[in-house]
Amino acid sequence: MKIRSIVVFLCLFCLLRCFVFGAVDGRPRCVKVSRAEVWDFIEGDSVAGVVLSDICSQLDKYVDGGVDYLSSRLYMYWTTKARDVYVSDERFSHVGDVSAEVATVMFSGNRAASTLYARPRIEDRLPYADDVRGVLMHAKLSEGRPLVWVSPSVVGTQIESGNVDIMRQARNAAFMYWLSGDVRYGALARSVLDVYLRGILARNLPVDLKNGHVRTLVGMTSFEVIHEEIIPLLAETYDFLYEYLVNKCPGCISVYESGLKKLADVQIANGVPHNNWDLIQARFVLSLAAVLESDSVYADGRGREYYVDVVTDGKELRQWGLTTLAGYGFDCATGIWNESAGYSINVVNDFTDFLYQGYGSELFSTLERAVRSLPQYCYPSLKVVGFGDTHPSVLPAAQSFGRMFCLTGDSSYLSLLRCFEPETRMVVLSGNGSRDVFRKLFAEDLLVVDSSVAAADVECFVSPVFYSPNVSWLVGRNGMNVERSLMFSLNGSLGNHQHANGISLELYGCGVTMAPDAGIGVNQYSGKDYVEYYSSFIAHNTVCVDGVSSYPIMKSNHGFRLLRAYPDPACADVRNLCSDDYVRGFTFAEVEFLEPETGAVQCRLVGITDVGDGGYYVDIFRSHRSDGMDCFHDYFYHNLGQEFVLYNAFDDVPLDMDETEDLAFAGGYLYGYSYLYDQHKASGEGDIKGCFVITPEDSSTVRGMRFWQKGFPGRTVYRCSAPETEGLNRDKTMPYILKGSPMQTFVARQEGEAWSKPFVSVFEPYWAEEENIKSVSYPKTDCGEVIRVELEDGCVDVLIVCDGEEGVFDVEGLRGCASVAFVRRNAEGCVVYVYLDDVLWFEADGIEVQCDVSASVTLRRYEDGWLKDCSDGVIIKGLR
Repeated sequence: MKIRSIVVFLCLFCLLRCFVFGAVDGRPRCVKVSRAEVWDFIEGDSVAGVVLSDICSQLDKYVDGGVDYLSSRLYMYWTTKARDVYVSDERFSHVGDVSAEVATVMFSGNRAASTLYARPRIEDRLPYADDVRGVLMHAKLSEGRPLVWVSPSVVGTQIESGNVDIMRQARNAAFMYWLSGDVRYGALARSVLDVYLRGILARNLPVDLKNGHVRTLVGMTSFEVIHEEIIPLLAETYDFLYEYLVNKCPGCISVYESGLKKLADVQIANGVPHNNWDLIQARFVLSLAAVLESDSVYADGRGREYYVDVVTDGKELRQWGLTTLAGYGFDCATGIWNESAGYSINVVNDFTDFLYQGYGSELFSTLERAVRSLPQYCYPSLKVVGFGDTHPSVLPAAQSFGRMFCLTGDSSYLSLLRCFEPETRMVVLSGNGSRDVFRKLFAEDLLVVDSSVAAADVECFVSPVFYSPNVSWLVGRNGMNVERSLMFSLNGSLGNHQHANGISLELYGCGVTMAPDAGIGVNQYSGKDYVEYYSSFIAHNTVCVDGVSSYPIMKSNHGFRLLRAYPDPACADVRNLCSDDYVRGFTFAEVEFLEPETGAVQCRLVGITDVGDGGYYVDIFRSHRSDGMDCFHDYFYHNLGQEFVLYNAFDDVPLDMDETEDLAFAGGYLYGYSYLYDQHKASGEGDIKGCFVITPEDSSTVRGMRFWQKGFPGRTVYRCSAPETEGLNRDKTMPYILKGSPMQTFVARQEGEAWSKPFVSVFEPYWAEEENIKSVSYPKTDCGEVIRVELEDGCVDVLIVCDGEEGVFDVEGLRGCASVAFVRRNAEGCVVYVYLDDVLWFEADGIEVQCDVSASVTLRRYEDGWLKDCSDGVIIKGLR
């Protein structure tokens, strides 16, 4: 649709989602413009007449069918007039025997939306249909999709959605009555509103037969109050129809407002206060508050001001005010919200919408920090990290950036908008981007983006290491070049919409998330695959102890502890990738986690080593049970690709692998093991090498991931297939179709403990015919682990990670006392880069470092000297 048409629609629907009171005398209150202003626009625009005609022609079909054409096709308990509805677990069970005086609104069939049935079009529904056989639906898998009677419990959310369809038409009819004065539209809309709201008043909240968590979540029509999407439509229908009601049936007004208030009260009484639910419910309550009278009009004192106050400053058990919610969920230092990435981004968008509408002005500084932190979620592709219940996509932040620009006038927000959405010309500022396409477009306020504004350099808005402890999430990156830069994402399980994943890892390379989280499953939260596999350790790049590592998912409280990192993420507010004091070369983080099922202590160090514009990753994962009762530790690694081969690291000969089913639930382990298939195994006591190959379907350049892993006695390695990467399969820009494609999976099983025999790996993303790494070896030492990487250009990197208290090492010509040491020698054998953590002293090739107390030191050699990053009290000698 062209932008001109969008503007026409915008004016016709007159800000259907705006919560501004008293902008115009009288009704409707949910708009900022008068009838005359709308008609003036229509008369002056050539497209408007066509748009208006389309609206009327759709409604006229229903008007011709009689005043009750739409209302008779609502899903109602027409015959039983049931007052009570009973649910069991998350499914409709039955209705009670007590009847009301009027037909009551039919409750939803299931909490999960997935179903084999589809609701018929409004025109194909039977009037006043309430049958003991159930509801009439299309059988999607049967030839011709015939209409069949089925139990409500198997139709998902089709019942509530079907009533939304009709109420949307009623809203349109009410709007047309307000605009034209045609009483036929008014009568049509009033019939729907009357039947529905009287049906709400006459019915009780559903009763949970199990008396479980569901009883605190249900609304009047849906298993989740946040899916009562009919509420804004009801408010708008009533508001546009108010003049008609005053003239035709003034006695109905108090009845209808009682119904609207009941819906608002249920939104406040049920739901979840500490996450994104609270904001969705707040939006519904405000849409109802907008069309109610002042508190003094009602006997219970609950009117417009009361409901607005609940949303902004209330402290109800299951509905917190905006200030309380923000104080609970946002990290005051980082601005990150304490849910998985996908949900957090939406929450920031919702908060900025409320701020733009005039609510929560005291939260401005918090929200400004949150909006400026949004780029931290992004890989160099500008797609977000995938931890928890997230579907990674390009950061959807146009509205947040646009609103903050309008509120502050700061042009950097426009530059950010241009960076993430360069084709955007108009940004809808009102509304939160509902799935209803009309609601997304029909907002009064638009920001017209100046296309001459230059896109921001995203490197100025992201940190080399960024850590937000309130969600147990850390990223490290060496740049934001789409095809060359590297970035890793580590997450524990702290906050909402999290998985049981221990210390989970995602790796980026060659333009894509090479090693992604698996997603949330084909049927999302309601599917067995979500509970058994997608939310489990097995689906993540992590280590599972004794085949049983697990803990509660969704709202989880199992975060990791940051031990060390370079650069220090505590400086994230002042240090970004463009900072002069960021010495590039080696970027890393080390975290510690207590695995609660077995009491195992786990420690993971992940680093990025720069090589030209790209580089490689190192990953050292230690794990052992505190009680010493270790059976085995399984290292899981999932990578994109259609091919995966394992080799002997020294001669590049493919491993001789045997078919197996060792990785299985049958051993008394997690269900998730049974989702692994095509299993092959080989001894991992020697060092191994692997290669994942991605062959694009468009015949573009092949890319992939090479990796090396150190062997240990008692180790077995596996090559197998896992379920599809559901988290990325909606992304049409991926190099091959992920939907239905198995995830290539590497598993290394270490018998006994994996602390003195850790999983020591090197990963190199590569483009075809390009290689940076010539060889990887592991020099022997008593201090801990050493990785020696020889590069194709002759440089040699040595990483030393000590596990003893003293941290004293003498290996590869490097001597010192430090927890972590990374050194690069050039092709001539000269030291050109040094990183030391917790160092007391260090010597190499004439360079000496002395510290009074343990410190962090970074040195990088350039043609004209050395660049240093170190604390006070560090003495460095021998730099030439």
